[in-house]
Amino acid sequence: MNKNNRIVITGIGTINAISNNIPDFAAALQKGVCGIGPVDLFDTADFRCHNGGQIKDFQPRKYIPADFSLKRMSRADMLAFAAALEALRDAGLYPFPEELQEDTGVAIGGGSGGLLEAENFYRSLLLRGGRNPRFSVLASVYCASSADRIASDLALGGPKTTFMTACSAGATAIGYARDLLLNEHAKIMLAGGVEPMCRITYAAFNALKSLDPDICHPFDKNRQGLSLGEAAAIMVLEPLAAALARGAKIYGEILGYGVTCDSFHMTAPDEKASGAVRSMQAALRDSNLSIEDIDYINAHGTATPVNDLTETKAIKEVFGKRAYDIPVSSTKSMTAHTLGAAGALEAVISMLALRDGFIPPTINLHEPDCECDLDYVTEGARRADLRVVLSNSFAFGGNNTTVIFGKYKEGGING
Repeated sequence: MNKNNRIVITGIGTINAISNNIPDFAAALQKGVCGIGPVDLFDTADFRCHNGGQIKDFQPRKYIPADFSLKRMSRADMLAFAAALEALRDAGLYPFPEELQEDTGVAIGGGSGGLLEAENFYRSLLLRGGRNPRFSVLASVYCASSADRIASDLALGGPKTTFMTACSAGATAIGYARDLLLNEHAKIMLAGGVEPMCRITYAAFNALKSLDPDICHPFDKNRQGLSLGEAAAIMVLEPLAAALARGAKIYGEILGYGVTCDSFHMTAPDEKASGAVRSMQAALRDSNLSIEDIDYINAHGTATPVNDLTETKAIKEVFGKRAYDIPVSSTKSMTAHTLGAAGALEAVISMLALRDGFIPPTINLHEPDCECDLDYVTEGARRADLRVVLSNSFAFGGNNTTVIFGKYKEGGING
């Protein structure tokens, strides 16, 4: 296989509810740590739910050097930038080489952007009676601000794109970045997602009654809904030939991805699971793989009654009898549902699972649902020599993305 046609991951970075760096994240996933607890970023007293996957005590200067100004950065911007810097350090690209700046791009998935800052601004404006408002705090309210800050602060001149396809945005950004590299529109891509917690999003999901009043229980008979969270997760992607030439560490590679739309309902998945089925099938075709090649499925697994049932149905339709032999888990049971960052965070999880040889567990699954009857890995992390991982992201609006990752092997997965 042509080394220029293989896109590999050489650096990863994250900050989320259960850890603030990759080494701690890998350990927490294997221990089944739950990052869901009381939210104190804003007042939840009037809501049905009071828990979430909040990043506690976030101090940006612990992650972002004084060389970079935090002025007019939103919480989303700072989370994304912190994860990007960790990914670059991990890839051996920080300080970033000047000769690569012009051909390096950024693709970020997101949603809320700087809404938390906009909410705080409006609250402050009301409390002060409209006197002396500081409109500069709204400079980063738009969702694209995070990609803008990463590109401008690092002087990157390649393609720059922000995706807002709800819960599939981070995964779609990674797939798009892979395409840009394959088509030689960039030499290196920073790709991933970011989502901060904010009142508007939290209120909306409470209004929809989509949140579990306690903590989420994916695939459990008594599941009542998801738990909202926040995170940033960024990957460094580059062609295999370039990575080998500079002696880079290689986590794994993107084998392919698929994107579909349900065209069914704003919040509910297609009852026949057709969009999810076609998304996984498209990813398999793009990867030139068969159902026999998949070793583990990182499920979308939100813990809503409809989603978990629909995803289980889709997996059975795609994989047939083999569906019962493939381990499946919902890592949202640990990290909570990080919306625009979820697909990227689970891509990082897929890389760590491939690298360290384990399948992360679905925690909080206490009573099996007879209609959700796959191997959801509930006994704790399971040791496994993984070669290929399939990761699902199925979003509101019927936006579906499936990405398939492979363990790096010199001759390719089938070589």
